[in-house]
Amino acid sequence: MVKILRVYVGYDVTDGIRVLVDRLWPRGLRRSSANVELWLKDVAPSTELRKWFSHSPGKWETFKTRYKKELDANEKAVGKLIMILRLNDTVTLVYASKDEQHNNAVVLKEYMKDKFGL
Repeated sequence: MVKILRVYVGYDVTDGIRVLVDRLWPRGLRRSSANVELWLKDVAPSTELRKWFSHSPGKWETFKTRYKKELDANEKAVGKLIMILRLNDTVTLVYASKDEQHNNAVVLKEYMKDKFGL
């Protein structure tokens, strides 16, 4: 099972393995209290795409398309995530964005399900 959750939400045993999927470490969060087992910053959107999107819902559909193209070209990082998803019953993709509907973790979960059935 793949879940998504803001990294600022406290850890719960039902989270399984928590994987941070942002390129930047979340503001104001200490690494010791993040309850993140792995930080896969290479699977996050490029800095250029992240800055362009700027969490603007009006750019959402274009962001999704561009981010999925980046993922298609990023076999190494996607391969790491595939391995983690296949080796664990529950993986929670954690992200820092305040917008729970328009963020890269939402796209990443959709991408992994549609492309790899995970």
